[in-house]
Amino acid sequence: MEEPKDKRTKAYKQWKENQEKASEGLGDTVAKVTKATGIERCIKFVLGQDCGCDERKEKLNEIFPYNKPECLFEVEYNYLDSFFKQFNGIVKASDQVLLYRIYNRVFHQKKETSGCSTCVAGVVKELKNYFNYYNK
Repeated sequence: MEEPKDKRTKAYKQWKENQEKASEGLGDTVAKVTKATGIERCIKFVLGQDCGCDERKEKLNEIFPYNKPECLFEVEYNYLDSFFKQFNGIVKASDQVLLYRIYNRVFHQKKETSGCSTCVAGVVKELKNYFNYYNK
């Protein structure tokens, strides 16, 4: 049986592809602009394929990320400090509510508490990474 052909327009497919590849930071935006204007092709022609663009893009993304996390409030910081000092791999329901509340505010998300241990572990891991980064 033959697969049905995609009858959407080329413009729509291009738009959809661009939506799926949202910029993580300023580096991605600069890369998109240089590609759209033809500058990227000129640079690669003059400097070769390994012109350092990818490294610059990653560095700009790191320095100027989009959706930058919010700073922790003092009460949130103190709670996470206490939580991670005694964390044994098990998250009580009361802790889960507070962890998700902090996570959603800091990372601009709308996740709901869950019985899925993998989902909870992901939230705890991201908060732990942010907390550790926050303490540097």
